[in-house]
Formats: sequence, C-alpha cells, structure tokens
Amino acid sequence: MPSDQVERRLRSILDDVARIRRHLGGGDVTASLADEKTCDAVERCLERIAEAARKIGDRLDAAYPAVDFHALRQFGSVLRHDYDAIDPGLIASAVVHRLPKLEAACRDALARGAAAAPSEGEGGG
Repeated sequence: MPSDQVERRLRSILDDVARIRRHLGGGDVTASLADEKTCDAVERCLERIAEAARKIGDRLDAAYPAVDFHALRQFGSVLRHDYDAIDPGLIASAVVHRLPKLEAACRDALARGAAAAPSEGEGGG
C-alpha cells in the first residue's frame, strides 16, 4: 500500500477518535452510551476505525504492540457480523482503554512518516 494511503487511513482513524469524543461529550462513557443514538454513532466510528486498520494491514502491529492492531481488525468484524451480541460495556471498555493508545500510536506513526513505520521495539508506547 502506498505511504500516502497509510497516512490517509491514520488521519481517518484520528478523525473518528475525535468524533467519538464529541459524541460522548467528555462525560461518563457508560452513561453516554446508554443513549441509543450516541451508542450507534460511537459503534459506527469504531467500525470505520477498524476498517482503516484492516486496510493498513499488519505493518504497524510490531511497532505498536500496546494497541493490538490485530485485535482491532477483529473487533471490526465483530461489530459488522455479531452486532446483536455487542454489549455497551464492550464499547465503553474499547473507548476508555484502547482509544488513547490507538490515538497516540497513530500520531506517532504520522510524525515518523507513515511509510516508514518504526522498527520493532521503537515507539511501541
């Protein structure tokens, strides 16, 4: 995949992280996700994030093990295919525990130049 595509996908992930924050309004995540529209909006953003990670592929996996890009790509499949089994607690956990690491990794990858992902052991946050 050309580096400009990786950069575009990383920026897309960051845009969706920002959208999630706006949807949640900085309040209690669990309480915010009790609202059906908010929960749907956050899930949709997470689907787009997972799809962007899928399109990036495994090129950032070793550089950012704390993010667990592999699990993120699988999470997208769960959101798309097992949507009836999605618990808002799972969404809340992803938002609280995984998004900050993902955001930091994307910013780091962009700062380093998306085409030249750091070698294993660098930047893993």
